[in-house]
Amino acid sequence: MSWIVSLPCTRAEAEALSGEIPELDAMPEAPVVVTREIDEDAGLWQLDAYMDDKPDAALIRLLQSLVPSAKGTKPTVEELVEQDWITLSQQGLEPVQAGRFFVHTTSYADQVPPGTVPFLIDASQAFGTGGHDTTAGCLKMLDSLARQGASPRNIADVGTGTGLLAFAAMHLWPRAKTIASDIDPASILVTRDNAAINGVPLGRGGGRLALAVAPGTDHPAIRHRAPYDLVVANILAGPLITLAPDIGAATAPGGHAILAGLIARQMEPVLAAYRAQGFRLVARGGSAEWPCLLLAKRRRYGYRRKERAFHRASPSDASFGSW
Repeated sequence: MSWIVSLPCTRAEAEALSGEIPELDAMPEAPVVVTREIDEDAGLWQLDAYMDDKPDAALIRLLQSLVPSAKGTKPTVEELVEQDWITLSQQGLEPVQAGRFFVHTTSYADQVPPGTVPFLIDASQAFGTGGHDTTAGCLKMLDSLARQGASPRNIADVGTGTGLLAFAAMHLWPRAKTIASDIDPASILVTRDNAAINGVPLGRGGGRLALAVAPGTDHPAIRHRAPYDLVVANILAGPLITLAPDIGAATAPGGHAILAGLIARQMEPVLAAYRAQGFRLVARGGSAEWPCLLLAKRRRYGYRRKERAFHRASPSDASFGSW
């Protein structure tokens, strides 16, 4: 990731950009466009476009045309500088095998066991290199869910961190529509780079990964795609409980949620929050200290209006992101 172009926009414009963008999708190397709310009280939103090369005048004009409210506003064009600490911090990270997946850094690229699905995830600003029990537990749970015959067509990874869990889900269900979100813009940058390294296509259709900067499920693109057959949330117990109504609203009846980031003594409060939203516990994985929970949302019969998630997570909930 080398350059970012930022422009102010309205909420309506952000919602309009949550679907297909033909002007960009037709480009051979289209920038990744994400929108985010930067001031809830003032209702201020922002469009950020990330690209590998310095944008030319034509591309900047095209981005400006997507947000008419910013007419006359000079866009912010910034080069993103590489950080040396990334290489330094990956030293000593051992590879992790979880289910069929083998997660490794560059140092172990030549040690991939045969028959495994490798993902190269170097250490970075985002959580989720696979080395923590919560991430490994989620990988194993995804693998187990696939072996049991599940076939989700619409997937959300809330608090994606490095993008690893979204990548694993896309390998298991390559035709599904998948979106990965995180409250930290740096995580979305890291996820985009990791997607390129691991050959994961970005985009908005089936078999492609869409990205969003969002606290929990509060983003037009996430709401636009709901309901989901599978929601993965590897965050922390507090945010998991806060987000229970939103994840419940975003999950289709009969769909699944994989929850992690909690410690053993926090399991019952988390389960209570999700039982109140119509979920039941299907399986517990992970380690004794760091459980990973597989939940299923109970089916309801008869007429029911389609649900969408609209909750805004409080900044005090904090720490959205994978380990």
